[in-house]
Amino acid sequence: MMIKENFLHYLWQNKLFPTHNLQSTDGETVEIIDIGRRNSDAGADFFNAKIKIGGEMWAGCVEIHLKSSDWLRHKHQHDEAYHSVILHVVQEADTDIFRPTGEKIPQLVLPISQEMLEKYETLLDKKEKIRCAEDFSEIPDIFIHSWLNTLLLERLQRKTEHIAALLEHNRNDWEEAFYAVLLRNFGFGLNSEPFERLAHSLPQAYLQKHKNSLLQIEAMFFGQAGLLPEEESDEYAEKLKREYAFLKSKFGLQPLENAGWKLLRLRPVNFPHVRMAQFSALVHQSSKLFSKIIEKPDYDYICKLFSAEPSEYWETHYTFRHASPPRSKNLGKTAIDTLIINTIVPFLFFYGQRNGNEALQENTLKLLEKIPPEHNHIIEEWAEIGIKAKSAFDTQALIELHKNYCERKDCLRCRIGHKVLTRK
Repeated sequence: MMIKENFLHYLWQNKLFPTHNLQSTDGETVEIIDIGRRNSDAGADFFNAKIKIGGEMWAGCVEIHLKSSDWLRHKHQHDEAYHSVILHVVQEADTDIFRPTGEKIPQLVLPISQEMLEKYETLLDKKEKIRCAEDFSEIPDIFIHSWLNTLLLERLQRKTEHIAALLEHNRNDWEEAFYAVLLRNFGFGLNSEPFERLAHSLPQAYLQKHKNSLLQIEAMFFGQAGLLPEEESDEYAEKLKREYAFLKSKFGLQPLENAGWKLLRLRPVNFPHVRMAQFSALVHQSSKLFSKIIEKPDYDYICKLFSAEPSEYWETHYTFRHASPPRSKNLGKTAIDTLIINTIVPFLFFYGQRNGNEALQENTLKLLEKIPPEHNHIIEEWAEIGIKAKSAFDTQALIELHKNYCERKDCLRCRIGHKVLTRK
């Protein structure tokens, strides 16, 4: 198989290559004192390296390529950020390279042990998504759990990047940002995009001015969403249409065009009409929702908050006009757990991080431990190889591992992949 450049980076960073009797392409002895620190910004791959070349100590940067000619192809010879390179590490030395001063840059063909190469090829050639599945039984549980803890924090950190951008857009209004993300997540995947557009078209401030009237809140949501029936309908729908006409004029609202609501292949309980009725009830019964959750980040309390009951009409309807057998349309426990995982936990964690509140961050992680493990095909794959999740804490970490390491074949960044590759 074709070796990739990131494999050479991995070998260099972890010093996983024979280090004795090294020689440059010009025959000078090379002794690596310090491989340097990985550079994640523009410039050479490693900085602050210390290397003896021909008996003389050098301090500076190390650049790594598959071929020497990649230096020229990337035009590093014209870039000042590469003028401090003291060693060019390659797999194939196919040309000499020089600094702008005309001084030749030493090069080292990185020696790769056959054992390491075979392990790497075996790991990446496997067709299974979890390529190291056969090796899990030989890895200590404490090591796996330590990595899962790190992965959970990594997942939360990634989720908070979107929150940070939204906060900046909303001038650090936590309630408005929380409202936008929560409403998006009421789409539960298939309708997330139109729900997010709805949030941006209907500021929370307008809803708060009429929070004492559930009918008016519903009118704003259904009217803005473009879901009110155009033809004459039942009494409830006609009331909503009249209220929306008034509120649209009052606030200068512009309803969504071509919102793209999806009903096909959805269970009726997930229809956008039902979710909108549930969210309307939540707004009606709880003002400053995020502030309430910050004050009491307790699982049972949050579940009670989100158990708001939609208006009576929705007990016998999933959409307008068409009646159905009576059924409670309160948010189910699984739906509430999903909202806690995807909205409340990232927001609380980020809020605690922003305000230096470590206790809140710890309580946020405990929330995940109280939620049962999620059920999806990713978690089933882990269970098949003996990794069974005890709570949403575990499932979120396992999803992160699967999506951002296993599916990308990024075994070199994975601690378990590293363990497999370096095991004697």
